[in-house]
Amino acid sequence: MSGTVNLTELREGGPQDLADVSRIMADAFDPRFGEAWTSAQCMGMLSLPGVWLVIASLESNDVGFALARSTGEEAELLLLATRPAARRRGVAGALLRAIVAEAQARGVSQLHLEVRSGNDAVWLYRREGFEKVGERKNYYRGKMGQAFDAHTYARELR
Repeated sequence: MSGTVNLTELREGGPQDLADVSRIMADAFDPRFGEAWTSAQCMGMLSLPGVWLVIASLESNDVGFALARSTGEEAELLLLATRPAARRRGVAGALLRAIVAEAQARGVSQLHLEVRSGNDAVWLYRREGFEKVGERKNYYRGKMGQAFDAHTYARELR
């Protein structure tokens, strides 16, 4: 086998990680789509019950994160981001699997997520067992006012 295997390290995150989360979002999300959250939005979400944050590192550098919340038997992946330099190295898959595992540990039966149409992450979600269950026309607004559809995906966890 040739090539280098990169091991993604995962850890539980918290409010102390918001500066890193903001930097990762700035690197990961194209500003023309307006998908990145502010630090205040992330802090507000982290203060709610049932919310968890997972941070991914490669070679001791934080390169990605996933933020999710659960209520009852359902959970939602709110954000998942990987720095461009760390993409195609298994980071996003490791983060998504960590969210799925934590949701299962919390007794969740279905995990939802929403993604902008045309987002390259759709291949990952489909590979990990998510199926498209809905669509919201013109849901996202980009920096220049353009509208983008939102696609909703779900995965049964039981």
